[in-house]
Amino acid sequence: MDDMEVLMCRPVNNLARQSVIRALFSAVSRLGDGLIWYLLMVAFPITSGLAGAVLSLQMAVGGVVGLITYKTLKAKLIRQRPFASHPSILCATPPLDQYSFPSGHTLHAVLFGMLILSAFPALWPVVVPFVGLIALSRVILGLHYPSDVLVGAILGVILGSGIVWLTKLLLPLVAFAPAA
Repeated sequence: MDDMEVLMCRPVNNLARQSVIRALFSAVSRLGDGLIWYLLMVAFPITSGLAGAVLSLQMAVGGVVGLITYKTLKAKLIRQRPFASHPSILCATPPLDQYSFPSGHTLHAVLFGMLILSAFPALWPVVVPFVGLIALSRVILGLHYPSDVLVGAILGVILGSGIVWLTKLLLPLVAFAPAA
């Protein structure tokens, strides 16, 4: 399977040999390391009150669950990164950890994107392309196979959907709870 995926990776990863593309996708990837998400978690309550505070709490919970999920899977599945297994794949930026499967960046980008859009759907013109760029950056930079990104996205959708569902279930209970 890796050999088939390398055939898909190689032309996408070759884009990173162009300095402008490498710089752009390295910057996007670094934002996906957490910086942009942490800034948004601080900004949403300030700019959007209670709705923003609920969203930030969802993002914090989702971030922790996502981290545990992808770290556990990476430790058990131990898939080498494309550049480590295939010399033809350029590592265009240093990875944050050793293993490839699944993509934690993509998992978190999709998860946080879903949560943001569930609270503020009008932000889709910014959120959807940004999430897509993060996912694409992982393959362009030689850090992930397409299946790593796909599974990361699926896990992000599952976790995001679960958090949105749980919030809709619990929020009415909290809102009508008697004051202590």
